Amino acid sequence: GFNPDQRFVRYHTQATHPTKPTPPTMIYPWHQTPWQQLTRDIARLPHAVLIAGPAGGGKGQLAQTLAQRLLCERAVDHQLPCGECDACRWWLAGNHPDMRLVAPGQDDEAGDEDKPTARSSTIRIEQIRALMEFLSVGAVRGGRRVVLINPAEAMNLATANALLKLLEEPPPKTQFILVSHEPGKLLPTIRSRTQVWSIPEPSRAQSEAWLLGEGVREAARWLDFAGGMPLAAQKAAEQGEDVARFLRDIESLPRSDAVMLAAQWEAWVKPRAGGQMSLVVLSEWLQKWLFDLILVKATGSPRFFSSRREALREIAQRASFAALWGCYNALTQMRRAANHPLNPRLFLDDMLLRYTRIAA
Repeated sequence: GFNPDQRFVRYHTQATHPTKPTPPTMIYPWHQTPWQQLTRDIARLPHAVLIAGPAGGGKGQLAQTLAQRLLCERAVDHQLPCGECDACRWWLAGNHPDMRLVAPGQDDEAGDEDKPTARSSTIRIEQIRALMEFLSVGAVRGGRRVVLINPAEAMNLATANALLKLLEEPPPKTQFILVSHEPGKLLPTIRSRTQVWSIPEPSRAQSEAWLLGEGVREAARWLDFAGGMPLAAQKAAEQGEDVARFLRDIESLPRSDAVMLAAQWEAWVKPRAGGQMSLVVLSEWLQKWLFDLILVKATGSPRFFSSRREALREIAQRASFAALWGCYNALTQMRRAANHPLNPRLFLDDMLLRYTRIAA
């Protein structure tokens, strides 16, 4: 059963088929209350629930735990999935016949390995059509069928409208679980046909304690960098060398050549060059840097890069509020194309030259 003293419960870590959820199944300490609320009357859970909250807090894991719990054939009340019944064994093997995960990139075709292509960032209408086919037949186990959509905001208008038809006339014994980092991007009609569960951010104390338990050094620093979200902080700590390189490079401007740095960053983000970085991540980090410059100029205190207070202060003194906000807003617009830029080099040139002009 549910043990509130557990840091989390982990059943399995095996990778699964891309159309199935990926274990481990777990409950993080800051999800204890939402879990008990979600499972208070699990037999009467509305046919569609929307689990919403900021990225990096682990709500996707909460949704997976709920999905497995709905399929588990032994657990009762607030108990976690048993992990031992036939349904749980199928889940952990990634092939439960009454479960479907809908996520971006599942129907991407394998490309030429000499010409790597980016994974799709959207949920396509073909995936919803395949879901309709899955739901047109009865449940194999005779119980519920569960559909997990994560992240729900990855649907375009056509995809969302196709899903809406399913939500308006749901098949019997079917549970939809939608997960969203940005529920405001969903169609109002989608939101109105789901029961919305807003998952609060964990407390600072909970996050730091969990990170320390996971062996993350400088937990407070990485929590600052991740905006207070523990899983995002853990991932950032794993990217420590990349973050250090970003800071060295960005602090070298405008002394160094922005165009030359753009060429180096282009190689950094190319998979063939062994790069582990992406334009999305680099533009996000630069946007955080710009936001901290604005905060330092206004209040004297950064939010994300607490360890670079003096460097931020020095740059902020040279820049005007208008220039900082202008660069920040321009980068916000640019980030919309960061997943699929027509020309990565031009994207990086533009981004770094804009920043250099305000940092000079």
